[in-house]
Amino acid sequence: MSVFILALETSCDETSASVVADGTEVLSNIISSQIDVHRKFGGVVPEVASRKHLELLNQVVGEALTAAGLTLDALGAVAVTYGPGLVGALLVGVSAAKAIAYGLNIPLVGVNHLEGHIYANFLCEPGLDFPLLCLIVSGGHTDLVYMAKHGDCRVIGRTRDDAAGEAFDKVARVIGLGYPGGPLIDRLAREGNPKAISLPRAYLEEGSLDFSFSGLKSAVIYTLQRAEQRGEEINKADLAASFQEALIDVLVDKTFTAAQDTGVSTILLAGGVSANSRLRLAITERAAGSNYRMVVPPPVLCTDNAAMVACAGYYKLLRGATAPLTLNAVPDLKLGEERYEGNFKGKILHG
Repeated sequence: MSVFILALETSCDETSASVVADGTEVLSNIISSQIDVHRKFGGVVPEVASRKHLELLNQVVGEALTAAGLTLDALGAVAVTYGPGLVGALLVGVSAAKAIAYGLNIPLVGVNHLEGHIYANFLCEPGLDFPLLCLIVSGGHTDLVYMAKHGDCRVIGRTRDDAAGEAFDKVARVIGLGYPGGPLIDRLAREGNPKAISLPRAYLEEGSLDFSFSGLKSAVIYTLQRAEQRGEEINKADLAASFQEALIDVLVDKTFTAAQDTGVSTILLAGGVSANSRLRLAITERAAGSNYRMVVPPPVLCTDNAAMVACAGYYKLLRGATAPLTLNAVPDLKLGEERYEGNFKGKILHG
């Protein structure tokens, strides 16, 4: 008998609901983006995001069930992102998931947003062998994660300042490209020369797997300021390409250093920035040349979506890692930790 999990994702500015069968078969994955709403502000406004989730969530859940050809009584569990993220946005999804779980008397599974991004890879390759290394690159996070088994994730490298996606957004703003910065820089960089402008690569102290992109961001700003003082005009495509290359060089180099240090044979890519075309090409080429297996989810599973939450939720369900109805939003939730007590006491999932 298949287990159908309804998952909700509202951690930032995408309202998403998905139905996934047995943790592998995506029956529906509905995503309603708020990009157009926040573009005029130059970034995500938390209060606005929360209100849009309230407006959209019931509709998105209905569409997910319809597309899956199921009704609520067919569900075996409900999974939801409960952190990290914007607290108001998270609360919308968590509250809805708890109401559904209570009303149907089915298990509730709280999922870490970053763990969800990792599990997007399991939707592509369900039979991945452990141990694994995952590079998570998004607007709020840049982490290298060693995964020994399901439920055992350890961060072995992280950003000390700006996340990769944050750097993309800030550089796009100073160049005058708008929001969101990542896709805009990716597009413009294809027209530029990545070697045209010399920009720094921060590798930090010897042996460190951490990242730092604030210096690179500052170097872009200083390059523009110096050009303005001299009355010179910077080619924006060259600047975008040079910035992107400098950032990606460090991401790729650190990832393969970590792979060598940990002895893994398979590397995963995850997070919104992993949709970047140059990063996908650079990391897959390096993997092919170094005899590593590389798994890269399709772009729709890289950005925030509920299908990845359903997949992560399924594997937690198998471990009995369910959440009580006292589950709350945890905006600063760390990968590998659980911020709740108690387990589900309702009906048995498998008959």
